[in-house]
Parts: sequence; structure tokens; C-alpha cells
Amino acid sequence: MKNIIVIISLIFAYNSELKAQSGCTDALASNYSSSATVNDGSCIYTAASVTPTASYNLGISLVETSGLIEWNGSLYTHNDNTDTNIYQISKTGALLNTFPLPSTINIDWEEISQDENYIYIGDFGNNAAGNRKDLKIYKIKKNTFATNPEIETINFSYSDQTNFAAQSANNTDFDCESMIVASDGIYLFTKQWLSKKTTIYKLPNTAGTQIASPITTVDVGGLITGATFKENLHLLTLCGYTETLVPFIYLIYDFKLNDFAISNKRKIEIPLQFYQIEGIATTDGLEYFLSNEKLEQLPIANIQQKLHKITLNPYLENYLNALSINDLNPQADKGVLYPNPTDGEVKIGLKDAIGQNYKIYDFSGKNVKTGVLNSNSLDLAEFTTGTYLLIFPESNQQFKIIKR
Repeated sequence: MKNIIVIISLIFAYNSELKAQSGCTDALASNYSSSATVNDGSCIYTAASVTPTASYNLGISLVETSGLIEWNGSLYTHNDNTDTNIYQISKTGALLNTFPLPSTINIDWEEISQDENYIYIGDFGNNAAGNRKDLKIYKIKKNTFATNPEIETINFSYSDQTNFAAQSANNTDFDCESMIVASDGIYLFTKQWLSKKTTIYKLPNTAGTQIASPITTVDVGGLITGATFKENLHLLTLCGYTETLVPFIYLIYDFKLNDFAISNKRKIEIPLQFYQIEGIATTDGLEYFLSNEKLEQLPIANIQQKLHKITLNPYLENYLNALSINDLNPQADKGVLYPNPTDGEVKIGLKDAIGQNYKIYDFSGKNVKTGVLNSNSLDLAEFTTGTYLLIFPESNQQFKIIKR
């Protein structure tokens, strides 16, 4: 009997390993394993490039555009000099509005980010001498943004920077131009002039004085200048350029709980020689906007400030389409939505759903519908084709709906 129990235990362990076999799960990778069910971050990719589908000139007020976000159908950017304005522009580069931020100082604004309630400005550029002790993030309440901005300040330092002796310009690994805001804190991505890597730091999203602690380092082979984040898609997209000013996109995706170390990592070149790409924003994780600042180094280069549009469908469409309900929220209760995909009506086979408040977001993060569930179905006939996220805030449940 003892031998039989041992054999059964071994068979069970073997079957469990098969069901959770780790490896490269991305079919686009050169080392893709069809038997892998758990991504271990080992995917290897061949060289790739993407050309902008459109480029637009930016006005004279944005010669040093240095960050970019998409919000409510528009783009927002800023300069990295003494200018303390945020500029609203269209998706073809036209200037729409200028919003001053009183009581702020622009020593070296390098990034703009956002969450549902706030816009964040990163005054943490540190390439001049590498010894700044006044690094900060301005946190602006969105519903006061256009009138009388309410601004909090997060001051911070790097936990592992101990040498503050002045260095020559562009000679430090403690420069930073990139930031995202996640549900569990703020993440910074350093622009490492010496190693050509980026170290990811995390700090609390709380006004006052904070410590940024290193999480992991990624060998990006260049200088990282911008970041955009779709947390519900487990998708982080960085931009930057090489020493010879060849811009690139750097994808980090298919991670769990914001563990960027265990993820797919892919570098995609943008064939725009001498374009100093500084800002990046996305609507849905597939379509992106990038901005470059003016670069005048005659007789070699005379590049004007521009806004570029690119699509990453060939690299991300399969991954995004394959996301499941459990990918979006592993803790979600097991409810049933059917038919899904749907042409209009979707039934909700979820216990105690009727009477709950609900919100529906598109994959750009825009709230497209809010209400109270009065029956066991929702009518999505007026929705455009795409993927949506249904959220029940009271029970903290989330479900993906595909509208055909």
C-alpha cells in the first residue's frame, strides 16, 4: 500500500508540473514553447522596427517637449526648462490650451503621468552634475487643474545614492526622465548615461519626503526618456534613444502584480535618425503618440519638434486579445458573462449582481457607462466594436467584455 501511495503522489506532482510548466509563452518569440503555461520572462525576440504612420509639427512653445499623456481625447505635454505651463494639444499637434501651474518651479521637468484623480509632473532631471538633492514630483488634482490648481509635492531621494559630488554633464546613472503611477505606488525609470540600462525605483504616492528604492534593473541598451502604463493590461511601454540618437520603444508586458522583472521585454527601433524622442502616450496599448524636442546641431542635424503616431498591433495585438478575465483581475469571483463576445446584450450570471452599482471602461481607461444593474443583463448595442472592462466597485469584481 505504501508503494501505491508514493506512485500516486509522484503522478500527481508530475501532472501538476505539466499544468504549470514555465517558459516563454509568447508565440512571437524565437524561443516560444507551446507547452509553457506560465511566463517565466525568458522570451527572446529578433530585431524589429516600427515606422510612424504620421508626424505633425509642434508649435514654437514646445521646442523642449519632454513628457506626454492622453486624457479625455487630448494630449498634454510640458517643456523641460523654466516654463511652468502644461500644454493641451490635439492628436495632430495643434495647441488647444495653456495651463499655468502657479507656485511651482521648473528646474528640470522631465515627465508627466496620471491616475484617475491626479496629474503628476516629475522635476527630477539630474544630468547636469548628477548631484541634485531637490528631486520632486508635483501632484495636481485633476478637477482643479484648469482653474485654481491644488498641488501637493512629493520630495524624494534614491536610497542607494551616497555620492553627491558634482560630475561632468551626462555622466551619471542617477538621472531620471520617466515615471508611471500605479495602484501600489510611483515607479521611476532612470536614464543611465554610463551603463545604458534603466533601474526601476518605487516610492510611496504620498506628499512629503520619500525614499525611492530600487526594484530591478533592465538592460535596455540606451537612454530611457519616457513611460506610459496600462496597469489593467499588464503593459508598460518605455521610449528612449541610443547614443547615436536612434529612438526606440521598449516593451515590458505580461507580468503579474507589477513584477516587471518577470515579464516579456522587447526593444523596437524607430527609424528616425537624430530624433530625440522624449514623451510617449497611448490610448489603448496599441496606438501610441511620441514627441521629440528640437535638436539643432548644425551641420549634422536640424530636427524640429514634432508629434508622431505609431501602431504596435503586429507586436501586441495577439497578447491583448488573449487577456482573460483572470488576467485582468486574478481575485475576481467566478461569474459568467454570456454571450461574450457579444453583438449587443450580455447576460450576467453572477450571484447578487442585481442592485449593484457598475462602471464600464474602454481599454483607453475612459469611463463610458455608469449605472445600477436592474436586471441580469446589460445592453451594449450602442457601444463601438472593442474590448471593455465591467467593474462592480462594491464587490471589487472585474470582467472583460468583447463587443463585436
